[in-house]
Amino acid sequence: MADVSDPAINEAYLDVRSDKSDTNWLLLDYENDRSDTLKVTKTGTGGLSELKDLLDDSKASFGYVRVSYSNDKESVREKFAFVVWIGPSCKVMRKAKISVHTADVKTALRVYSIEVAAREKEDLNEEPIIVKLRKAGGASYDGV
Repeated sequence: MADVSDPAINEAYLDVRSDKSDTNWLLLDYENDRSDTLKVTKTGTGGLSELKDLLDDSKASFGYVRVSYSNDKESVREKFAFVVWIGPSCKVMRKAKISVHTADVKTALRVYSIEVAAREKEDLNEEPIIVKLRKAGGASYDGV
């Protein structure tokens, strides 16, 4: 079981979800290689690209990001994505625990439109994620 009891996790989650905050992503990492306790490593305002740049190839991490996109010039939508990052150099035992830990993290980062399993940083390119968010968002009048 992953420990997601740190109150800072819920605070960061609520900050990303808040319309009054510029914060649009958070990153959770394990305290150390042997720990199953997660903590907020960073938060930011630079969106998915900033989050992607901070991911460590040797770690497994969890991200939560607010993505803004428009279907037309009249409207802007905001949707949330839950990111499960397993870096290409992540240790085998950490990889083995991720599926179980993901369920625990979902109890803390509860509301999102899509889940993105990322093994390479290219898996977090913005355009394909926006396409998935549009499809998850219901009615689409632009043929996506």
